[in-house]
Amino acid sequence: MEVVPVSVPVSDVAPTQVGFVARARSTVGAYLGLTKTRIIEQLLVVTVPAMFLAQRGIPSVWLIIATLLGGALAAASAHALNCVVDADIDKVMKRTARRPLAKGQVPPRNALIFGLVLGVLSSVWLGLTTNWLAAALSVAAIAFYVLVYTLLLKRRTSQNIVWGGAAGCMPVVIGWAAVTGTVEWPALVMFAIIFFWTPPHFWALAMRYREDYAAAGVPMLPVVATPVQVSRRIVAYSWVMFVVTLALLPVTSWIYAAVAVLGGAWFVISAHRLHHDIVAGDEVSPMKLFHLSNMYLCLLFAAIAVDAAIGLPVLGLPF
Repeated sequence: MEVVPVSVPVSDVAPTQVGFVARARSTVGAYLGLTKTRIIEQLLVVTVPAMFLAQRGIPSVWLIIATLLGGALAAASAHALNCVVDADIDKVMKRTARRPLAKGQVPPRNALIFGLVLGVLSSVWLGLTTNWLAAALSVAAIAFYVLVYTLLLKRRTSQNIVWGGAAGCMPVVIGWAAVTGTVEWPALVMFAIIFFWTPPHFWALAMRYREDYAAAGVPMLPVVATPVQVSRRIVAYSWVMFVVTLALLPVTSWIYAAVAVLGGAWFVISAHRLHHDIVAGDEVSPMKLFHLSNMYLCLLFAAIAVDAAIGLPVLGLPF
């Protein structure tokens, strides 16, 4: 008797398999979306140069990888918890309406657990692979971003991003601590550079999305102040940032000095140009300053890394 093999049509199986893969991909993508990976990239960009400067050379590859992984987990934790708290306003704002919680892709309880687990993992990992000072600083950064900025400041004051932005300055301090086990004055200068860079950077973005923040009831400065008042503060913070960058000259060489002076002048002139155009009533594009600020910060910290890696004689104090 001839046995006829029974074949199952591919079409009967494939849809189930494809559906499972699609759901898995969608779920992973949603949880990654909670972490705001683009912002993490920017935070890590400043961590490595801080480590190079702390070492006055190139730290071990393992230490760099361990610090970056721990820093990425800490930032991911803070961002996921931020998404949980801000889910209601994210639904209102066009810029954030596609975030996972705003779209209902992840249950709030799951997102909360996800964020807390990432925070625990980051601190334990940094403690075991670098040192416990770096781990403690990462916990402080997460707590400050979620409790101080997101819960206390963001919806209550136009100074939210000024003080809340301190959390985004922590990666340089964590990177320095990972290398040295201490926090010394150059780390604090780098902290201050990012601290004074943040308001011009974010206010330029907030000017572009003013209606979004107004609809969500978030009192970002462009919502509660006139464009002239905002641009005037952008100019003031840009100047302070530029002056602070010069404080690193004693521990760097002419490479950093050139980038700090030329890049800082470029930033300040761009801020003045924005203010001039607003006062004149001309059409302005604040996003130009926003994109320029990203480029500037990357170039400045790249100069720190190159300077330390090459190991040229430092300029030292002028007295």
